[in-house]
Amino acid sequence: MTPEELLRDLARTRVSLDGEEVTYWWSGDVHSWAPGEPYRRLFGFEGVNVARLEAENAEGAGDAEGAGAGGYRMLSREAAFYLDPGTREILETWQDKTVVHVWNDPANQRWRPFPVPRTDLGDQVCFSLEVPLSYPSPLPVADYPLNSADDTYRALELFQFFTPAAALAGDAPSVPATMSWTRQSPWLPWMEQGQRPGGLTFHCRGVKLGSYAEVPERTRAYIAAHHPEFARAPEKWTEPNETSWTYFRKLDPR
Repeated sequence: MTPEELLRDLARTRVSLDGEEVTYWWSGDVHSWAPGEPYRRLFGFEGVNVARLEAENAEGAGDAEGAGAGGYRMLSREAAFYLDPGTREILETWQDKTVVHVWNDPANQRWRPFPVPRTDLGDQVCFSLEVPLSYPSPLPVADYPLNSADDTYRALELFQFFTPAAALAGDAPSVPATMSWTRQSPWLPWMEQGQRPGGLTFHCRGVKLGSYAEVPERTRAYIAAHHPEFARAPEKWTEPNETSWTYFRKLDPR
């Protein structure tokens, strides 16, 4: 398959070529690791991403199905919540510290044709994406000694999207999908771990829903009470993306 064909199939799996909104919901856990210490399950984790696709051609964005060599733009927002590892209730505090949940608006991506890793698994197809991150931290240690361990932010995000091979063989603009996500990252800023060695591993799995209404009621209610705009994808492309680190800086600009 050509890079353009691979990207088109990834787009059908991750979003929808007709520009309709697509909601992913995921659930999992967050584990800590540190030298000389046992691994610990610190939090449950649950989140949603609502996205839509636009084509990006030489003339600019257009309908997603008409994408040419320019590829696609995925416009999305994502919210995710740290949970009590036992009760799975949304946490507001942890070790007397205020929990800062994930409110990433936007969480956009720009896709150009590339050899998307694709693995045929009999009646399923898997697209896998490995995203190593390394860039200047939004929270310099000199300004945020309790919240940041390094002046360079480093993390690794590992995605897998699974879809039925039979569905992908058709021409539907969107195909059913499940996903897995693993993330290695530093301690979260609100955890106030300073320069303590170690960090976190997120391990989650999720599904492409038929609509936002299928998100669990508890999660929809929490979003509606705090940031109701996260029930929809963004209407316009904006940048840069929000992250847990940039969001924390907005709460505590120093």
